[in-house]
Amino acid sequence: MYTAEISRNNPTAFLFVIDQSGSMDERMETEQTKAQFVADVLNKTLYQLVIRCTRADGVRDYFDVGVIGYGNSVRSGFAGALSGKVLHPLSQIEANPLVIEERMKRVPDGAGGLVDQPTKFPVWFQPTSSGGTPMTAAMRAAAEALAEWCDAHPDCYPPTVIHVTDGASTDGDPSQVSDALKQISTNDGECLLFNLHISTAGGEPVLFPESEMGLDEYGRLLFQMSSQFPGHLIDVAKEKGYKSVSSESRFFGYKAGYDVIVDFFDIGTRASNLR
Repeated sequence: MYTAEISRNNPTAFLFVIDQSGSMDERMETEQTKAQFVADVLNKTLYQLVIRCTRADGVRDYFDVGVIGYGNSVRSGFAGALSGKVLHPLSQIEANPLVIEERMKRVPDGAGGLVDQPTKFPVWFQPTSSGGTPMTAAMRAAAEALAEWCDAHPDCYPPTVIHVTDGASTDGDPSQVSDALKQISTNDGECLLFNLHISTAGGEPVLFPESEMGLDEYGRLLFQMSSQFPGHLIDVAKEKGYKSVSSESRFFGYKAGYDVIVDFFDIGTRASNLR
């Protein structure tokens, strides 16, 4: 399982499910709101996926990518040309950013120091924060999109869902829907569901635990919703310093701050056997 070669003829899918409820307007240690920071990390992740799949002949469609945002409503997290459906080939993502921002990036100056250099930063997903936390409806929308994708790609590496939230569901217990989502499959395995809870409250974050021991009720719920760590991602996590990760670990983070969010997205989007 999880060994299918990923190619243009046999892509995989990444679906990001992002909490956009009112509490996402709380500020993190970066002085950005949680909504702004998650949007920044997501846009950088999308850009990195484009770069990883760019060859001399252009962007190769190794991945179909989508975003579902949930707050006042549950909808595609993309606007403009990409708003009509959930999942899109990566070349369509690359071709349709909402805006191209100019940002400053610190780079070596060749003399041992650093200098600010302007760089182009494509933005596909914009931060909003209003309404409740209809997590169950969001998981249902994700399951519907993935069931359709898996029916159309029966022999492909199964889709990965990366879910980011900062609070409890306001439309009931999402467990049943998330369990059903994880049972959607291709011939190569079941869909993977990774859950990340972000917080401004401080305290020690919990990342990739093997058990729910020490977690509060909400933490236990997200732990139980999360897939076990796929074998091919264990080495990726260990290279980033998460030495205790094993096949018993859940791909789950709780009370995460700045560094954890970046690592979670990076590890979660490392599909195996990319050709």
